[in-house]
Amino acid sequence: MSEKRVREMELLVREVQPGDEEAIVAILNPIIETGRYSVLDAPVTVEAEGEFIVGFPARGVFHIAEDCRRNKAVGFQTLEPFATYTHAFDHVAIISTAVDLSSRRHGVGTRLAEVTLDKAKQKGYEKVFTYVRADNDSALKFYRSLGFRVVGTAERHAKFGRSYVDEIIVEKFL
Repeated sequence: MSEKRVREMELLVREVQPGDEEAIVAILNPIIETGRYSVLDAPVTVEAEGEFIVGFPARGVFHIAEDCRRNKAVGFQTLEPFATYTHAFDHVAIISTAVDLSSRRHGVGTRLAEVTLDKAKQKGYEKVFTYVRADNDSALKFYRSLGFRVVGTAERHAKFGRSYVDEIIVEKFL
C-alpha cells in the first residue's frame, strides 16, 4: 500500500486497554457475520471481549489501530504464546489480524504488523505463525507481503454446517 494512503488515515497504533472492547467488537462482529474471513462463527459480546482483554497473557502483544482523523478504531492485532504447557515453544507466537471492512487495503494491517512484530522481538519471540482460511485470498496475500511463507495446509480443518474449509499455515522467522 502506498505511503500516501496510510498517511491519509493518520494511524495511531497503541496497546489495547480495558475500555477498548466496544471498538474491537465493532470491528470483529461484522467480519464474523460475513462468514468469509474468519473461522469464528458466532458474534463476540462486549463483556466477553472485556474479559479477553483483562486476561490477555502478559507475554502477549495486543494492539489497536485508530484513524485519528475519524477518531475511530479501524483494526487490531493479537500475538500470543503458541503454548504454555512447555517451554519448548517459548520462542513461538500465533498472530491474528482484524481490519474494519471499510478500512481494508489502506495499510492498517501492515502498520499494525510493523509495531506488533517489533514488540514480539522485544519479548523474545523468534517465530510467528497463523492459520489462514484457504478461501481468504486477501489474508494470504497480506501475510505473504509481510514475509510469511506457506508451510502447509490443514485440510478440512474448519467445519461450518456440512461444509469444510482448509486452512493454510503460514510462518515467519523474526
